[in-house]
Amino acid sequence: MSTTAEPIPPLLSPVRRSVYDRWRERVAAEPRLQRLYGWLAPLLVTLLAGILRFWNLGHPHVLVFDETYYVKDAWSQWNLGYAASWPDGADARFAAGEPNIFTTDPSFVVHPPLGKYLIGFGMWLFGPDSSFGWRAMAALFGTALVLLLFLVAKTLTNSTVFATVASFLLAIDGLGIVMSRVGLLDVFLAFFILLAFWFALLDRRRHLDRLAAAIVARRVDDAPLAWGAVLWNRPWVIAAGAAAGAATAVKWSGVWVLAAIGLYLVVTDALERRRLGVTFWPMDAVRQGLASFVLLVPVAFVVYLGSWAGWLFSDGGYDRKVAEISPATGFFSWVPLPLQSLWKYHETIYASMAGMSSPHSYSSAAWAWPFLWRPTSMYAFSSPDGKNGCSGDNGCLQVLYSMPNPLLWYASVIAALYLVYRFAVARDWRYAVVLVGIAATWLPWLMYPERTVFQFYTIVIWPFLLLALTFALREITGAAHALHERRLAGQRVVIVFLVAAVVLSAFWYPLWSATQVPYDFYRLHNWMQGWV
Repeated sequence: MSTTAEPIPPLLSPVRRSVYDRWRERVAAEPRLQRLYGWLAPLLVTLLAGILRFWNLGHPHVLVFDETYYVKDAWSQWNLGYAASWPDGADARFAAGEPNIFTTDPSFVVHPPLGKYLIGFGMWLFGPDSSFGWRAMAALFGTALVLLLFLVAKTLTNSTVFATVASFLLAIDGLGIVMSRVGLLDVFLAFFILLAFWFALLDRRRHLDRLAAAIVARRVDDAPLAWGAVLWNRPWVIAAGAAAGAATAVKWSGVWVLAAIGLYLVVTDALERRRLGVTFWPMDAVRQGLASFVLLVPVAFVVYLGSWAGWLFSDGGYDRKVAEISPATGFFSWVPLPLQSLWKYHETIYASMAGMSSPHSYSSAAWAWPFLWRPTSMYAFSSPDGKNGCSGDNGCLQVLYSMPNPLLWYASVIAALYLVYRFAVARDWRYAVVLVGIAATWLPWLMYPERTVFQFYTIVIWPFLLLALTFALREITGAAHALHERRLAGQRVVIVFLVAAVVLSAFWYPLWSATQVPYDFYRLHNWMQGWV
């Protein structure tokens, strides 16, 4: 008789992990696969973004929407150092291959020169008579914005998967695509703003570690330390200041980001000093704040002022000689006359911009941006059936419509509200970064309710909203230690969401690329009264 006990069958069937979990574990176990995926994921997403932005970029070969200002100003500025005026009928002649018909008379422009220099560089590289050249730098920076979002998301989440998700959503989204396919300034602004935040994130990790080490080294016998160290070796703060200065040199709204990053640096430093037990941590943070100001702001000012070099070293710019007529007296009399003229020009610009309230059929107040009531149509061209390759019974349309993927937009707005709640509960610094980015790029616009603004201005907010959405999707996916059923259900929800986003982007892409479509197909996109 055998005394060997029979094995007891398990009470529960073995858990079969999801495909994603098995793949993630395999990658984590093989450093070679980790390195490969770490490089391949952002490369493929960036390549996809580039294809969607550069494909047929030269179409339409006309100046669309505000290209009539920025493209022409860019070319005259590239040649003269300042924006010049153009004769009547210049748009048609410019598109027809006459780009050098600008005069030497100055034109009043309300935005700093850097963005127009970038557009002008593309025109110099590919030819001013090429509509591809008008938009090449916008497409390049729009593609680079996708890669930059990957880097920011990777820094915040420490996850290649969710960094890929964040950048992929921007790569396939209509707002990012359209603003990369037109010769406007906003995609440059979005890039430099996000770059400034990334540099601030890189500084955070380095600074807090060095601060903790410095305070530990100063402490004697574990006694409370009255004052901490003031750290000056913070190259990433200088880089953040330069990026914020470049953003301001594209549009003045970049200065809000400069202020927000400065405030973030001070608050972060103060909280860390309190955590490390510094007795006089509020005043200690002020001491470090003054050092951070010196590192952050002057370089931003230098970059901004440098963008005006063409205007300063030429004689024909708008208001260039105004200080020679009425120079400053008293304390500011020592300021060189060109800089005095530049200051007076800035006063004129501010007065014009603050009171800009001309009616526009596509204007959208900043408070209405979250609701997506009035996206901006930048180009429309209709063809009857049988003309220009149209085969629609009711005719055809070509539309360039700066419409974000509606699923991604509304989900991101909800995710941002969720992130406010999560930050209030968890006090997670990563949520704070995203919320600061949203606040710095949206809330200041609420101070100008009468000013004419457009929905496409939200391209600067969009990367931060997508970061909020990425955090929400990560929560839905579930933590690694969560129950198998919980993670499996969460992963399925996320997959369905991503598939739906891709399908919607494919449905809207013809309207994001000015592709000719039957009028009946166009009407399928009229989901709300203010859309298209």
